[in-house]
Amino acid sequence: MSVKSSHSSDSQDVFRSSRLRPSAEALASRPHAQVLVIGGGINGVSVFRDLALQGVDAALVEKNDYCSGASGASSHMIHGGIRYLENGEFRLVSESVDERNDLLKTAPHYVKPLKTTIPIFTTFSGLLSGSVGFLSRRRAERTERGAALIKVGLTVYDAFSRRRGSVPRHRFVGRTTALREMPMLHPGLRYAATYFDASVHNPERLTLDVLSSGLEANPSARASNYVSVRSMGPDGILLRDESTGTDFGFTADVILNVTGVWVDETNAASGSPTAYMGGTKGSHIVLDHPLLLKACAGREVFFEHSDGRIVLIYPIGERVLVGTTDIEPSEDEPVGEAVCTEEEIDYFFDLIAHVFPAITVDRSAIVYSFSGVRPLPSHENLEPGLISRDYRLERNEETAPKGTQAIISVVGGKWTTFRALGAQLADEVLPMLGMSRQTTTQGLPIGGGRDYPVSPDEAAVWIDQHLSDRVSRPRAVQLFERYGTRAPEVLDHLQRHDDRPLASAPELGTAEVIRMIEREQALHLTDILQRRTDLAFTGRVSDELLDELASLMGEHLSWSDAEKASEIATTRHLLSRRHHIRL
Repeated sequence: MSVKSSHSSDSQDVFRSSRLRPSAEALASRPHAQVLVIGGGINGVSVFRDLALQGVDAALVEKNDYCSGASGASSHMIHGGIRYLENGEFRLVSESVDERNDLLKTAPHYVKPLKTTIPIFTTFSGLLSGSVGFLSRRRAERTERGAALIKVGLTVYDAFSRRRGSVPRHRFVGRTTALREMPMLHPGLRYAATYFDASVHNPERLTLDVLSSGLEANPSARASNYVSVRSMGPDGILLRDESTGTDFGFTADVILNVTGVWVDETNAASGSPTAYMGGTKGSHIVLDHPLLLKACAGREVFFEHSDGRIVLIYPIGERVLVGTTDIEPSEDEPVGEAVCTEEEIDYFFDLIAHVFPAITVDRSAIVYSFSGVRPLPSHENLEPGLISRDYRLERNEETAPKGTQAIISVVGGKWTTFRALGAQLADEVLPMLGMSRQTTTQGLPIGGGRDYPVSPDEAAVWIDQHLSDRVSRPRAVQLFERYGTRAPEVLDHLQRHDDRPLASAPELGTAEVIRMIEREQALHLTDILQRRTDLAFTGRVSDELLDELASLMGEHLSWSDAEKASEIATTRHLLSRRHHIRL
């Protein structure tokens, strides 16, 4: 989240008026909170939920849409970070596997077990360089990680993974068995190791579920997207409703800066810039490629590419996700507008050939691409792969606005550990407010993960019992996959408001879109296409859909014909330039 008041070249700039949006009005009508959280990514909404559960009067603002920064550009993995063992980050690995195991239970509607296979081409290679990297935090001359080193790492990883969970132990097999199970793997491999991690199929909707849990837990909690921080001075905080251009004042006892790579820029609004953040760029492509999908055999393939970078290929539904790069962002590219380059796409095709040499992939298979900048600490000359993925808190009392005890900035953090980070930050804040923890978020179900059926057979029964007698079975499955066990309450709303399938996207209904506007603060076409549904991610956006969706949203939001045309044009440009969507 940026503190600049102007929109980027890809941002929508409509709905100008003198009034505030309802979500912003909820802030302006009560212009003080015990805690103001700045940043609506997964870590910001995590601490917001935790504080709301403790009874704190908490407010949250996000300049763009929720989960639209680095949180929305992840590898869609909830993982323990096996490769962090090589850097000696045992605390982070321990916390990550505990949090992964917890999310498999608390958010099973979005977080699923992920069977992961590592193809291995040597036996003893990499032992020396791995030791040098562990001891010195510097990369030795690159040599391929062999079976012995990977075996040691997986054995240690198992020891962490088995706590508070029932994840199966890893399994090593030889070439013959590996090729029998996955025939299209490179025939030159010697071994394959398989272990379990987890994936998050819809990180944007999980972020919304975490946010909703906070709003529902505490009537005083309020949050708004498209509200930016203009300044933080002696008289308080000046906020702007980006959709209307209206400024309003706000005060808070404590300010939490959870804006990721924009932490330093946000702190600059207080007149005291910091230099906490570095960040590396990570890009991905999404492919519609049935043969590659089949070759994956339902598993993530996680391996070392020829440059020593750990990369991945894995199926998500009917698509295949390939990633990720780990490079320094271009100085010519604004942080919030990172794009997967042609060079990175060539790199992805090369890594696919490295592990599946018989499969040919070209650009016609790309249905979506995305790129983001990881919120990593400043790292000077340290190689990207060696930068810690752990997090820390930076507390500053001197630059806080009058009446505010401190600005606390979050440096670092990753998807898997969002709950733990939120809890640690809440524990830092509660004593400052004279309060103590009332409940834990560990083991607490998130949104539609409550009472979620534990097996596919049980899920089918649940759908029959709660949904299928009221709507067609395909639609019932769609609602269950999108909302988990909250699907019945969503369906209640849809049936009260004459929900009809969109002609250009029958899996989405008219009343459902309106609900996303009213209940989930969707304001733009991209909010629906990229963060309330997976229509963009799976490559199902069409000109017909843009027109139909703009007409529906425009009628509800009172867009003029010019505003509808502008919204469509801006969305087309964004999806084409930044996401390789051809319209």
